[in-house]
Amino acid sequence: MRTRPLTHRRTRLTATAVALAVGGASLVPLAASATAGVRSDQSWAETAYRGGVDVVAGPDEDQSTIDGTVFVDKDQDSVQDRNEPGLAGVTVSNGRDVTTTDGRGRYELPAYDNMTVFVTQPRGYQVPVDEDNVAQFFYHHLPAGSPELRYGGIAPTGELPAEVNFPLAKSKLTQSPEQHCVIGADVQTYDLEEVEFARAGVFADLAARTDYAGCGALFIGDVVGDDLSLFSQTRELTRMLNGPARFLPGNHDLDFDSPEPEHNFDTFRAALGPAYYSYDTGKAHVVALNTVEYPTVVPPRKSSYTNGIDERQLEWLRNDIAQVPMDKPIVLAAHMPLLEFYYSSSHRVKQVEEVYEILEGREVVSVGGHTHVSENLREGDLMAGWTDVVGDEGLPFTHLTVGAVSGQWYAGRVLEEGYPTAVQRDGTPPGVLTLDIKNAEIRERYTVRGGDESDQMALGLNTPRYRAWYAENVGVPRGTAPALEDPLTVTREDLAGTTWLTANVWMGSTGSTVDVVLDGAEPAEAVRTQQMNGETPRVGAEWSDPVAVQEQFVHGGGLADRTMHLWRLELPADLAAGEHTAEVTTTDVHGRTFTETLTFEVVE
Repeated sequence: MRTRPLTHRRTRLTATAVALAVGGASLVPLAASATAGVRSDQSWAETAYRGGVDVVAGPDEDQSTIDGTVFVDKDQDSVQDRNEPGLAGVTVSNGRDVTTTDGRGRYELPAYDNMTVFVTQPRGYQVPVDEDNVAQFFYHHLPAGSPELRYGGIAPTGELPAEVNFPLAKSKLTQSPEQHCVIGADVQTYDLEEVEFARAGVFADLAARTDYAGCGALFIGDVVGDDLSLFSQTRELTRMLNGPARFLPGNHDLDFDSPEPEHNFDTFRAALGPAYYSYDTGKAHVVALNTVEYPTVVPPRKSSYTNGIDERQLEWLRNDIAQVPMDKPIVLAAHMPLLEFYYSSSHRVKQVEEVYEILEGREVVSVGGHTHVSENLREGDLMAGWTDVVGDEGLPFTHLTVGAVSGQWYAGRVLEEGYPTAVQRDGTPPGVLTLDIKNAEIRERYTVRGGDESDQMALGLNTPRYRAWYAENVGVPRGTAPALEDPLTVTREDLAGTTWLTANVWMGSTGSTVDVVLDGAEPAEAVRTQQMNGETPRVGAEWSDPVAVQEQFVHGGGLADRTMHLWRLELPADLAAGEHTAEVTTTDVHGRTFTETLTFEVVE
């Protein structure tokens, strides 16, 4: 039976206010099924499986291999007792080789210096978390420790221990075919003030949610902004979560004083976990990749990064995916997106073709961060800069670029809620992505910082007067321009000179529609500015989001001069003088609808 799509209706805008989402709204209630396996009167803090990996003191007689057991930790003390069986068929890796446990839960892998051994969390089980809710599923082996590094790196581990055992607890949360996976990009705090911005914004939103307890929250790089001492403050923020936290490194998370590339991410690994790994939740397999690569320049320069995956990690990816059934959906997460719209002819992962080959024939959703924009690229989408990689067929599967937790690096005016506007350079406010997974189906949704799930677009007017103001101020420092007076007032003369009603839809994509009902007339379909049919990005005032640009020019932030999710409708040149109302409804690729209203005025 076909059900009606979820519909949201909101009226926010008047002729005296520009349609910019700046938070302060209430959280939308969550589905009751989101916390399956936990009583409604129990919190995550009461039910979380807390513990760690069981490292049995050695040294091991055989220093060429590492071994141990994956077991069901019934009493949740992280140690295998006599009545706690080993678990067969669980994937364990050393970051290159991949094996599965035998009938007793035992594994054995080749050992090498500076490796991380980790277990792939299986469905129906959960790895332990520490007091900060950071998932514990790994063991670093670096006998002599890191070279001298400003932020410490990895302490000496000595010789291989006798065993490294991975405890798991049974979990109805990860067994459920319905999962809600939070993806947070670019927390990127440069100082303690920005830590507090993150706390008051996205982390306060996540503290109010309980739908992601099974899958947890994955923060996909640029956890901090070069000052690695702030990793501890990020850990403190994850104490606010109602689910496990996992991390990936970004280009601002490495040891820039490392004398060798192999130690570039030692402090990240010591503080937060492996640079790449995988885990299962529900019927999905999540692959967390490190797509940040630095050349062998020593020490690395901050601007010298490239988007790449080294050979060891590629070998691991092949081996990991080989263990995954063909009918299991895969979420491929990384800091650098595989491909993206904003930098269509650059900022691609160099090994993207190899990644596509490894994943060929599978159901995949790719998620990335890094560029501080929101993009929803669907299978078959094509930009001019991609043809050498995907040919004329376009993308092989959905690629999502996740709007940043920090937005435009915490820029702009600070709101009374305790965080800045930080509107990003595609017009999207800061926030987090959630992947709603049910069986093999994955749907994406974006929650604007402030927690309002119904806030999915900004409505404005792109008039000749706006474009003239844009031209006058685009070259001045952001945050110093005078405000555009009466942005929702348009003259009859400007109507004749082409005025568009604009709708910037945060998660708009190929397959989305935007319909406008003007003054109660028949609906008119707005036109998307980027058709994703092999064109180049359209850049400039004519293709910009006027709502975002007015905030950015006056108060600071990015420059929303291009986006792949902007729709516009040319207003009739013969509109009568007076107040007019436009009811705008967007329907996304999954059939969900959102409606907002814009009121504007026509003057002689």
